Amino acid sequence: MLSEQAVPVVRATLPAVGGALDEITERFYAGMFAAHPELLRDLFNRGNQATGDQRKALAGSIAAFAGALLEHPGTRPDVMLSRIAHKHASLGVTSEQYKIVHEHLFAAIVAVLGDAVTPEVAQAWDEVYWLMANALIALEARLYQERGVAEGEVWHTMEIAGREEETDDTVSFTLRHTDGRPAAAFRPGQYVSVQVTLPDGARQIRQYSLSTAPGRPDLRITVKRVDGDPAGEVSSWLHAHGAVGDQVTVSEPFGDLVLPEGDGPLLLASAGIGSTPMLAMLDHLVATRSTRPVTVVHADRSPAGHAHREELRRLVDALPQGSLHLWYEEPGAADARPGRADVTALDLPEGVTAYLCGPLPFMRAVRGDLIGRGVAAADVHYEVFGPDLWLGAAA
Repeated sequence: MLSEQAVPVVRATLPAVGGALDEITERFYAGMFAAHPELLRDLFNRGNQATGDQRKALAGSIAAFAGALLEHPGTRPDVMLSRIAHKHASLGVTSEQYKIVHEHLFAAIVAVLGDAVTPEVAQAWDEVYWLMANALIALEARLYQERGVAEGEVWHTMEIAGREEETDDTVSFTLRHTDGRPAAAFRPGQYVSVQVTLPDGARQIRQYSLSTAPGRPDLRITVKRVDGDPAGEVSSWLHAHGAVGDQVTVSEPFGDLVLPEGDGPLLLASAGIGSTPMLAMLDHLVATRSTRPVTVVHADRSPAGHAHREELRRLVDALPQGSLHLWYEEPGAADARPGRADVTALDLPEGVTAYLCGPLPFMRAVRGDLIGRGVAAADVHYEVFGPDLWLGAAA
């Protein structure tokens, strides 16, 4: 909670700070990477830096957090914080790194806003930063403790034990510990980070959802090749070089979009490669002989471009109360509707909890349709592959 002195200052300056956040975050990252080039080389996603998505996500999270402190002073935006904390933990972020961020973020604020940053303004926004940072540090410490690892020590060497070409641009990899240990426990819907060393020596990291249920001796990730440099440099490297017998560096599993306990009805809605966490959830439901009602929606370009198409159908068919609804952009599939997914056409049970994963336009449309049908916003959960550019709209 902000101090009494800080509240009016933050309220008065939030429009100015919020309006300048894009420039502030651009200066922040430039200054921090100039002082600590290893962070861009080995921790931050160079693709997201090149597109500006990471700047937008950081600006959105700061504005959303500050707004929440003013509008709801007795609570925290825990959904937003949890999503960020899980991503940070999967990268091995440490509490010391928040001091580096603080130094360069506030240097950028001063550089952009100049004389408007009085001592009172600086102190008030310092409170905002450390309230958010300390909340994240505490959440990440708990996540590390739950995984049984020291702060930031999340990495393991694993071997590629299998490779399957799912579509022309999608490959699944089976990963196994090199020392014979079973794979780490995880909850259906979670992801791991994979770190690879690229030709220029950078050790870039990307997150990939685990696409089978927990309880197996190995893990499976499904990787869609993303064309472009550096946006898809890790996925392209894995497609070109990831072979059976090769070793990769893999994190502990993290992620807060997880299958809920209980027997309530579920809607699992995905598009494209967003089907991967849904596959893990469905696999787990089948393995545990679940009888809960499960409505599965998936949208894709075409049957040929739909990774794990037959596996998805097999899993849904194995659920006593499972139903599958497919949409393909290319018409002509006998078992699917043409065009974009439309959940308004479905008979959804009362009390359904929805899980969404896919491109942002898809998730925004589905979420809006569900809320329009009376599904509570709190019952619609989502996973974003990459920086969360939806913080202000759906957190």
